[in-house]
Amino acid sequence: MDAERAVPAPSPLRPGQLIDGWRLEEKLHTGGMAHLWRVVRDSSAAPLPPAAAELAASLPLIMKVPRLKGGEDPAAIVGFEVEQMILPALRGPHVPRFVARGDFTRQPYIVMERIEGPTLRPRLDEAPLAVDEVIEIGARVAAALHELHKQHLVHLDVKPSNIMLRPDGTAVLVDFGLSHHDRLPDLLDEEFTLPMGTGPYMSPEQVQFVRTDLRSDLFALGVMLYHFTTGERPFGAPESVRGLRRRLYVDPVPPRALRADCPPWLQEVILKCLEVRPERRWQSAAQLAMALQDPGQVPLTARADKLQTQGLVLRLKRWFFAVGAEPRRAAATPLVSQVMHSIIIVAAIDVDSATPELLEHLRETVQRIVLTEPGARLACVSVMKTARIGMDELVDAAGRSLHVRQLVGLKHWARPISKALDLNDGRITFHVLEAPDAAAAIVEFADRNQVDHIVMGARGTSTIRRFLGSVSSQVVAQSSCTVTVVRV
Repeated sequence: MDAERAVPAPSPLRPGQLIDGWRLEEKLHTGGMAHLWRVVRDSSAAPLPPAAAELAASLPLIMKVPRLKGGEDPAAIVGFEVEQMILPALRGPHVPRFVARGDFTRQPYIVMERIEGPTLRPRLDEAPLAVDEVIEIGARVAAALHELHKQHLVHLDVKPSNIMLRPDGTAVLVDFGLSHHDRLPDLLDEEFTLPMGTGPYMSPEQVQFVRTDLRSDLFALGVMLYHFTTGERPFGAPESVRGLRRRLYVDPVPPRALRADCPPWLQEVILKCLEVRPERRWQSAAQLAMALQDPGQVPLTARADKLQTQGLVLRLKRWFFAVGAEPRRAAATPLVSQVMHSIIIVAAIDVDSATPELLEHLRETVQRIVLTEPGARLACVSVMKTARIGMDELVDAAGRSLHVRQLVGLKHWARPISKALDLNDGRITFHVLEAPDAAAAIVEFADRNQVDHIVMGARGTSTIRRFLGSVSSQVVAQSSCTVTVVRV
């Protein structure tokens, strides 16, 4: 690998360090996936764009830096890229204001507004809360969700630690690494086939791989309201898919059975949020906020009077149908404006082994194809081979993540295309697939994402390749879409 594509070896960050002109002043928090640093713009740094410069001069700022030690979950790397893509697209007081970002080719980071207020996480330890507090928190969070939903975003990880309160009480949603934006590519959905979210708060449709329904966020808010009201989680803290699926057929204990002073109308509101079928929940966060602020207008149903969970016969019946339920990946919802269909082109690139001549020829071919399709989406894909049996090497000799190295290689390969065609975040994305069989991984990715055209290279001919079958020939034979194979 040449020097331009080399990934810097990971090194500890330290106070006073400069990253792209941002000076690290104090580490504020270390989470499982990232560090948070208080930062300021160094006076000797290059000028920022006017809008970013104004924010940098007027706001307290933090820098979010992913923890990249090698061997981390690939979903964490992809999730950070998702947040880098989504945060600049959001506006308003319910999100931190975006200032700048750094790419994986050098140092990945996000610089954003520092919210001067606490998260809701400590309130869980104080639960059950006073009913008035539960109502106020619920109404503020619902209002924030409604504003984000109007911006075509489903958060998909609504929980107390991802909600902060400004000094004036305005709720702010943070951490968009698992989110779905209706007008941006959904990298997590394209690359992974496991439920994404935080176990206690995931909606039934998330468990079934549906990431496009705004009512998933209302389910998660219902879980929060239940916990703040009763001091307990409605579905526990499952750590397996089997445990997550229990919410498809097991009702939570009604809040009034755990807390006698819970008003019937509040139980109605909470249990309506927790309905298995989205169409039986509140149909917008605005409706939920209105119900919380005007209890007299909440129509009471049998939910309000419940003091027990469903009987054994009904539970068995629901379990039977839940067991046979297939993931509804194509399910649509009237609450999300659906993205117009456009051609999806996959450029399958062997960034480690292809010759410079083949890489250049591939680049020219892909650029020509994308140029003829003005609405085309380009997904650049590389496969990181893993062993079928035994342990995989996840870092190189210098301690650098192999996954990140391939990601950087893809971005360097595609840079001339992106620059020549002025492709923004919504039209070009990058995917490193980890699989023992490169051909199968490419075909599965194309089928799952309804790809229209695959462009890939063939590294010449040999007796071994003719006998065993090359990756390109296997993709041609197995793929259901158009495949262009480029040779030098």
